[in-house]
Amino acid sequence: MLLASAVVVWEWLNEHGRWRPYSAAVSHQIEAAIRSGDPRGGSVVLGQVDSRLSPYIIDLQSMHQFRQDTGTIRPVRRSFYDPSSAPGQGWQWEWENDAGSWTPYDMEVAIAIECAHSRQQAGLDLTPLGFCYLIDFQNMTQVNRQSQRCRRIQRRADVAYPLVSGPLPIPKGGGLGGGGGLTGPCSCQQCMLVLSVKTNTTGGGGGGAGIQTLGRRSLTMQRSKTSAPPPPSLPPPQPPSSVPPSIPPKHSASSSSAAGEPVPTATLRTPSTVCHAPLPQRSSLAGLSRPALQRIAMAQSRALIASGVPTVPVKNLNGSSPVHPALAGITGILMSAAALPVCLTRPPKLVLHPPPVSKSDIKPVPGFGHCCRKTTKKQARKGKTPEEVVKKYLQKVKSPPEEDCTICMEPLGGPSGYKGPGVGPAARAEAVGRLAQCGHQYHFQCLLAMYNNGNKDGSLQCPTCKTIYGVKTGNQPAGKMEYHVIPHSLPGHPDCKTIRIIYNIPPGIQGPEHQNPGKPFTARGFPRHCYLPDSEKGRKVLRLLLVAWDRRLIFSVGTSSTTGESDTVIWNEVHHKTEFGSNLTGHGFPDPGHLDNVLEELRAQGITEDDGLVEK
Repeated sequence: MLLASAVVVWEWLNEHGRWRPYSAAVSHQIEAAIRSGDPRGGSVVLGQVDSRLSPYIIDLQSMHQFRQDTGTIRPVRRSFYDPSSAPGQGWQWEWENDAGSWTPYDMEVAIAIECAHSRQQAGLDLTPLGFCYLIDFQNMTQVNRQSQRCRRIQRRADVAYPLVSGPLPIPKGGGLGGGGGLTGPCSCQQCMLVLSVKTNTTGGGGGGAGIQTLGRRSLTMQRSKTSAPPPPSLPPPQPPSSVPPSIPPKHSASSSSAAGEPVPTATLRTPSTVCHAPLPQRSSLAGLSRPALQRIAMAQSRALIASGVPTVPVKNLNGSSPVHPALAGITGILMSAAALPVCLTRPPKLVLHPPPVSKSDIKPVPGFGHCCRKTTKKQARKGKTPEEVVKKYLQKVKSPPEEDCTICMEPLGGPSGYKGPGVGPAARAEAVGRLAQCGHQYHFQCLLAMYNNGNKDGSLQCPTCKTIYGVKTGNQPAGKMEYHVIPHSLPGHPDCKTIRIIYNIPPGIQGPEHQNPGKPFTARGFPRHCYLPDSEKGRKVLRLLLVAWDRRLIFSVGTSSTTGESDTVIWNEVHHKTEFGSNLTGHGFPDPGHLDNVLEELRAQGITEDDGLVEK
């Protein structure tokens, strides 16, 4: 056993396989429901705290989030973090999205950013975390290393996440380390990547002037010295007893959070078999590996959630018919209105593939005279120089406005802040141009650098509004795209058959258009099967996907956001449905807005319905 204090953050799994944190207020609500001792406390209605989450209910016994109006189910988890980290101190890191509102970073990323900020570093490279972004603390911006797109970021004081204190079980295989923590973490690539986020080195004597890149080799984390307020003091933990209480005792906070609101604490329940050996001294979770933290969180979640919660079975949630999610939604609404817990006693099943299809049942897509499309390696483009391409889309500005260039963040009236390779004379550095169609203005040298960092394909994309000049192409490796009709219907599309797309890209060597020319790249999960309804709009989407395939825009080579693996084939911002008969991961049907969303994403890549008309 280990006496420890931990900050609890509740998170949900999104359609991209990333764990997204609930707000501190929602996490407090869930923890309060766990501690309430209410025998009906098997579910939490999130709309009671945040009106934007009114359709959602968390079922604590199955650890899933349930959306009442659609029946969509997503996993949730309870994670532990060190009290001195960003969630324990009430610091929220957010980035500005295209709609002008603020989106919180993943909790692991926010902790890494707060750690670097507290050490007074100039910035932080997020590449080891699976994101090609560079954080600049001086300008409070996030810069995409590939496109040079710059977004604002902010550090906001919020309510601290709930704090729990008490004896924690030592995970299997873990031993006490020198600092009272646990050692012996998993050494797989994914765990090492996640652990690198938890690395929290001491801020003394390092200078901290340069850009910090997170390493993958550090397997432990240490408490950092931050300028944030100290964590609230905790009540002493109760000694273990041979019989754990049926309801966790309640505690009130002895101090306030950064936002001035009380921080509730709870005593973690001990397991049924209590260790009577002398307990080690109280320790933070600084020495715990990330897998060990997650195992402890799962064990404590199961121990804290009341057993014997009365359930009303919600049957037939296997996604085999579009009616079932609707019935499930009605059931959930009625149950929550009657203050009954929503417990999914019959969990849905993931249906990734259709039933077996014989070759004779596979038919060509109506209106298409072919069923396969290949791409080859990119051909070298001859003709115009980068300077000529950029000048083609610019109008010279004699009197620049008093505003900053959003690429280098320097005034347009002065020289460009770009200091990389290929810097030209001072006269060119001070030149400012206006993009002809959208009217946004930049330093000529900044646009030239952005073009040279891309595919150099003769096209230019405005980093502010994403308007494309010319024909945009990507760096998708060589491969094959097959498409045909199978005699099965997708959920939500009972009146038509299904178009199945099969992408196949083999591993290979990166070309000059990739980040690491000459280096091998991997291709995981191929062949990849994707699905569209065989309707008029579905065939229109397929026709435009063929254009995107020819322009090498469906896939790219980079770092996977789900596994953290670098130099691998990844999706390139055009969403596909890879789940045939369900929608548990968000990559399936029913999804009424999917086709329109794909058309919009293709439009953002410069592919419109006019391109589909000329597709042969």
